[in-house]
Amino acid sequence: MFHGNKIVVVMPAYNAARTIEQTYAEVPLDLVDEVVVTDDASSDETVEVARRLGLRTLVHDQNRGYGANQKTCYTEALRLDADVVVMLHPDYQYTPKLLAPMIGMITDGPFDVVLGSRILGGGARAGGMPLYKYVFNRMLTATQNLLGGGKLSEYHTGYRAFSREVIEGLALLENSDDFVFDNQMLAQILHAGYQIGEVSCPAAYFDEASSINFSRSVKYGLGVLWVSLQLFLQRKGIASFPIFDPKGKRLDPGANAPEALPAPTS
Repeated sequence: MFHGNKIVVVMPAYNAARTIEQTYAEVPLDLVDEVVVTDDASSDETVEVARRLGLRTLVHDQNRGYGANQKTCYTEALRLDADVVVMLHPDYQYTPKLLAPMIGMITDGPFDVVLGSRILGGGARAGGMPLYKYVFNRMLTATQNLLGGGKLSEYHTGYRAFSREVIEGLALLENSDDFVFDNQMLAQILHAGYQIGEVSCPAAYFDEASSINFSRSVKYGLGVLWVSLQLFLQRKGIASFPIFDPKGKRLDPGANAPEALPAPTS
């Protein structure tokens, strides 16, 4: 518990066998009540490593996509009665050492959402972010701020903390099962008026860290622009979209979960 709040860290995993143990080793377990791994049908030993570490591990029977994996993460966190949910990628690209300040910014206010920004502090390129990704990041972020009315340094980080109210209040089941899920979720958060904070977060790029190639990056960028345009049109009352519908489909913690592998008994 952290200041009387239950903290759940979720790790959406795909082929993270070589890095998940290193990531978990730096999680401050004196602050975190539970770590949940949701495996999106990895072809390596991710599930075996997570289970050996004693982590609550949910397994998709087939690969469903990054967005679908997050839906499983957040549904399970709600099922565990989390007050604060932190998404931490198990590829060790983001340091778990920032969990305490990110959690505190929510439990002690004034934020509903906290993002670990690779851009604040200027360390993205030093950490190995490819130049084309850095340029895409800056261009997309500027466009998103313009269309969505935000003032964020980065929309594309995978290190995020949310209050339970945010997870319950968004129509997350209306979102994509692919990588654009992240930006749909931030668009929903901006539209709903939740308060967003950011912390400077160093990020490391290496062979084992998950990434998407250039063609997938272009597809992702186009998806981000479309989501930003949707938010602009919704804000101006020109059009309406399901992801912003107050009656849109929300996560159901009572729904059947994927197979959960318990910790070993010996």
